[in-house]
Amino acid sequence: MFYRPAEGHGLPHSPFSAIVSPRPIGWISTRSSMGDNLAPYSFFNAVAYVPLQVMFSGDHSDTVAAVRETGRFAVNTVSRDQWRVMNETSAGFPRGVDEFAACGVDKAECVTIDCPRVAGSAATLECLATQIIDLEGGESTLVIGRVEGVHIGDAYLTEGRFDVVKAQMMARLGYMDYTQVTGTVELKRPR
Repeated sequence: MFYRPAEGHGLPHSPFSAIVSPRPIGWISTRSSMGDNLAPYSFFNAVAYVPLQVMFSGDHSDTVAAVRETGRFAVNTVSRDQWRVMNETSAGFPRGVDEFAACGVDKAECVTIDCPRVAGSAATLECLATQIIDLEGGESTLVIGRVEGVHIGDAYLTEGRFDVVKAQMMARLGYMDYTQVTGTVELKRPR
């Protein structure tokens, strides 16, 4: 099968997000004049080591509005035991509703930025936005942030490494599908 996106695919559902998978979930928390906000983004990833940088992209939501206002956000990882409540925070709550409170998510404070974080996340990245780009088509915004602080739960460190299996990291696939990291395979680069 081959299709041109502009002409449609003829399938019951778009295969694009299934093809580009698995994708880590960025459970983004913000604080602004609208209050505290928490929402998951499946278009999320690391983009650079020096300095550490991440990106997320989505519609013109309360999250993006908060980042435009304050320049701050936190990225919280999602473990298997948080999977359902993470999904609950994606509901279309009215502007100003605190998803932490509405969905019963325990909140903690960040250290380097004025922003809440998910207290139970295996890891959280505290970020300052460096670029906010409205993408072609007018429906999505790309946010790039520099990581200013990193929280890692001590229980998720094994021999000095963040243990994604212990953290039961969840990832987004296509359609309504998710996956959990249940094992890893190490492969070193050739010299």
